[in-house]
Formats: sequence, C-alpha cells, structure tokens
Amino acid sequence: MKITKIGHCCLLVEVKSLRILTDPGSITSGDHVLDNIDVILITHEHGDHLHTDSLKEIIAKNPEVKIYTNTSVGNILQTLGISYQKLDGTDFTVHHEVKFEAVDGNHVEIYEKFGLVHNTGYFIDEKLFYPGDAYTVPSDKKVPILAAPIAGPWCKTSDAIRYIKEISPRITIPVHDGLLNDQGREIINNVIAKNVVDDTDYTVLNSHDELDVTINFTEDN
Repeated sequence: MKITKIGHCCLLVEVKSLRILTDPGSITSGDHVLDNIDVILITHEHGDHLHTDSLKEIIAKNPEVKIYTNTSVGNILQTLGISYQKLDGTDFTVHHEVKFEAVDGNHVEIYEKFGLVHNTGYFIDEKLFYPGDAYTVPSDKKVPILAAPIAGPWCKTSDAIRYIKEISPRITIPVHDGLLNDQGREIINNVIAKNVVDDTDYTVLNSHDELDVTINFTEDN
C-alpha cells in the first residue's frame, strides 16, 4: 500500500490495482488534477471534505470513477446528478479485490447549536482506517494504519492523543491539519508524537509526501 497525502484530509491510497482518493475538499489543492482515480470515499458533507466543484473536475478526468459515501452526502450528490454507491452503517463492499468497510458515527460536536452531521469512516483493505471527523473505532478489528484527525474547531489535542492511544495502530498518519499554519502544525504534531511514542509510529506527511507501507499483520501485533 502506498499513501500520498494530497492535503488536509485528502489522501491518495494505492492498493492492489486501485487508486483511491479520500475527501476531496475545499482546503485541499491539487486533488482535482489527479488522473487514473478508481474510487472516491467521502465521509461527510462539510466543505473541507466535499468540494463539489473539485469533485466534478475529478469525475470529468475520471469518468469511470466509483464514489462511495453515506446517505447524507448521497442526497447532495443526487441533486447534482452525480452517481454514487451508498456505503454506510456497517456495510462493506469489495471492488477489484479491495475491501471497503463502513464505520458509522456522528461528526464530533463543534457546538451544540451547530448541529451534527452523518459521518462515515472507511476501513480500506483491512489496513488503513480513515475515520473522517469522528473518533470511531472499528469493532473487533485491529487497525494497522490510522489516518488520525489532529486539529479543527471540534478537535482538541488531548482528544486526538486519547483516540490514537485507544486504537493503538502500528502507524499513525496525522490528517485534518489544513487549518493550521506550518508553525502550528509542527507544535501540535510534536505534542502528539511525544505522548503516543509508546503506542504507534507517528508518521507526519506533508502535502504530496508518500509513504510505502508493507505490513504483515497478525493477531499478536
């Protein structure tokens, strides 16, 4: 599996024969020019995860792309005439020998009057779990690689640390950091890294950095 961080929460995940894109949002630059995208995963409807203009450009360049998302996002896509396949709750599907599993949960509260939106995390090929904007945990599963949100109007550093410790993945890739400047990103990453050093390999990827991962994952890991 190769993981390239495009920016914020947008990852390009290459596994087996597929190129998979997560959450092409308004903060991310460069997601709309990517070629040969087979699958797009959209966790929820907020603009930093779903930017419809970027999505349309990606579809124009990749007309056969398959979009997996939840019912809430699906309703938005339907009004735009964009085809999608619903994947939420505890559903799963297999596409070109890659398994995609949904892990449902509400978006973490920003403020009580702001309202909650439907958020669906996705477990890709039983290796990478991308939760979106929620602290969900795949039930009865170990997580080799976690894309962990670390910053935002709903995300406290202490909560991010607790979440990483709870899942205790082999590798953690910090995401949801597009609202931070370089100095803020460095400070928060340093604080988290120091506090999870015994729990995970905390691997910071800057925009367009790549990580090649080969994991032989057993019950003892």
